[in-house]
Amino acid sequence: FRHDSIEIGSHSQRLLTGREAISARLGSSQRSPPDRFIDGPGTLPPAGVVAFCGKRRRFGGIIRPAMPAGRHTMLPAAGFAGIDLACRRGERLVFAGLSFSLAAGGALVLTGPNGSGKSSLLRLMAGLGRPEAGVLSWDGAPVGEDPPAHRARLHFIGHQEAVKPLLSVAENLAFWAGMRGGGDVGQALARFRLAAFAGSPCRLLSAGQRRRLALARLLASPAPLWLLDEPATGLDSDALDDLQAAIAAQREAGGFVVLSTHTELPMAGAATLCLSDFAARPA
Repeated sequence: FRHDSIEIGSHSQRLLTGREAISARLGSSQRSPPDRFIDGPGTLPPAGVVAFCGKRRRFGGIIRPAMPAGRHTMLPAAGFAGIDLACRRGERLVFAGLSFSLAAGGALVLTGPNGSGKSSLLRLMAGLGRPEAGVLSWDGAPVGEDPPAHRARLHFIGHQEAVKPLLSVAENLAFWAGMRGGGDVGQALARFRLAAFAGSPCRLLSAGQRRRLALARLLASPAPLWLLDEPATGLDSDALDDLQAAIAAQREAGGFVVLSTHTELPMAGAATLCLSDFAARPA
């Protein structure tokens, strides 16, 4: 027992010494700023300079530039905008130099061939990834400064419907509405012609019905920004009419809509952004 006590005491002393060394190192780093970036070489930017959304990183010899704080004044004072956006997936630069600006009541339609970056751009807009370069803003402030506030202002409907098969249609919608503080589930079900299936388990729904249920989340708990990735997929003509009516009502209320599509979805005054126009060109 005495031998074990000596070993334990020696081990505790080593742990204490290590902790003191770490504390001393942390204290030193807090007293004087580092002279290099943690993720790559280079000196710190001068006072008054902040980084783009995301960390400064090096890819293939290209370093993401810093963004002066004063440049925030170049962002639109109101609305949703992106300036000089670039997106990388793995080793591939999907697009670069992409900018857009959307005012209240506006709609932006993303087009382009498969793989051009429509879904990637929507995910960046939703805060599910960081742009390789550039900045996204809401009412003149970069969304990266307050990600929770940005998530609270948007609905993102992707390719997956996020439907729990064992819950009923009404229970699924009530779950999502509850995540945002509650909403009018009955009105949303009626709008997308799902009221007759409210008590049915979602495992019995067709693909088109599951898509309508996903879209009903838009109405069950309102949000100013809608980001929709190919929302027309699997919808019949009646459901397409319902979707267009919901989008029109969102815009009339001053909301924002960004969607990707391979299907014609007429929307008065909508802007179009073709992602292939911003494809990264090989050097």
